[in-house]
Amino acid sequence: MQNFWNKIKLIWTDTTLRKRVLFVFFALIVFRLLSAIPIPGIDTAELNRFLSNNQFFGILNIFSGGGLSNLSIIMLGVGPYITGSIIMQLLTIMVPALKRIYHEEGEAGRKRFSQYSRLLTVPLAAIQGFSLLAILEQQNILFNLTAFDRITNLFIVIAGSVLIMWIGELVSEFGIGNGVSLIIFAGIVSQLPSWVSQNIFTFDVSQVPLYLVFAVVGILILAGIVLVTEAERPIPVTYAKRVRGMKMYGGGSTYLPLRVNQAGVIPIIFALSILLFPQMIGAFLSRFDSNAILAKISGFLVSFTQTSVLYAVLYFIFVFLFTYFYTAVTFDPEALSTNLQKNGAFIPGIRPGFSTSEYISKVLSRITLLGAVFLGFVAILPLIMQFITGNTSFALGGTSILIVVSVVLDLIKKVDAQVSMREY
Repeated sequence: MQNFWNKIKLIWTDTTLRKRVLFVFFALIVFRLLSAIPIPGIDTAELNRFLSNNQFFGILNIFSGGGLSNLSIIMLGVGPYITGSIIMQLLTIMVPALKRIYHEEGEAGRKRFSQYSRLLTVPLAAIQGFSLLAILEQQNILFNLTAFDRITNLFIVIAGSVLIMWIGELVSEFGIGNGVSLIIFAGIVSQLPSWVSQNIFTFDVSQVPLYLVFAVVGILILAGIVLVTEAERPIPVTYAKRVRGMKMYGGGSTYLPLRVNQAGVIPIIFALSILLFPQMIGAFLSRFDSNAILAKISGFLVSFTQTSVLYAVLYFIFVFLFTYFYTAVTFDPEALSTNLQKNGAFIPGIRPGFSTSEYISKVLSRITLLGAVFLGFVAILPLIMQFITGNTSFALGGTSILIVVSVVLDLIKKVDAQVSMREY
């Protein structure tokens, strides 16, 4: 505890650190102010009813930082930017030129790669904004709009998405931590007061034991998320000795850390996109008057509601598979083996080259199994809590908790790095 307060004191007394922290606070305040400015032509009552009964837009509201709950000018949030980044990473498999830029050109290549993601954000924001506004107008949430109003709203949400992406980039550059992650974090945390007040107003004395069980389970889940998020599998690496002139260099030993959860929260986002897509199609098809079509749509949507067993099983399977897929996309054992060999490093007992690549792939596959099962459990955690308690207010948002914990841990590490650098 003493060490914690010493760090707080150092952060506040160091001019550079204080400016970085204050910049983050200022950026998040601006973000929350922007999320309170709505676009014109909204029926608030219809909007609240629609969001309360639609899990697809509930998830989108998380990644918009809460901006979708009142259809603010930044209703898309960082969603288009995240989608663009994911698409660019997937393209590295199919486009060798992008793979060379990302893996072989160092920091300059990663900057070019990030620039491509930013440029891709604009057309993605246009597509997502147009689709979202069309659905909302169809649901009578946006009413009495002229063609000019529709075009104006579309340009507003595109500009809002680019603006919030720019704010996130500024936070990453002039603040502490990842700006995009902090924006999502702020949006999730901003919903806590309403959740707490809702549970206070609906408090039932007879459910006190259930509240206690919920608190204990919540603490255990939080500890498990921290444990698995921080877990690593170290692979020992030894550097060969080199003789130059009359001196001997190298010969040191270190280790290669492989994270149990290499994919982060991305597999959950992929799985949600697939499972919630049928509901989006159903929203478009629901305007047909044919009773036969409506019956088929109703049966189709019931199969994918959040309370169904089929939804939970498919959700777990998709998260499990996407964890392996995304890990394979972002982590290249062959490139890692080549880099080790170029730097005169080797894994003790393993021959350099193909054998090293095969060994790393085998270890990664084993630890990813644990990470995939963990992510699948976190994804279906709200469904399990609803099934056990029979109350949606007791549903722990596994995805939200995972994002919050990951952002906080990353922020703590970066603050510690800044503090340690100044101590030395």
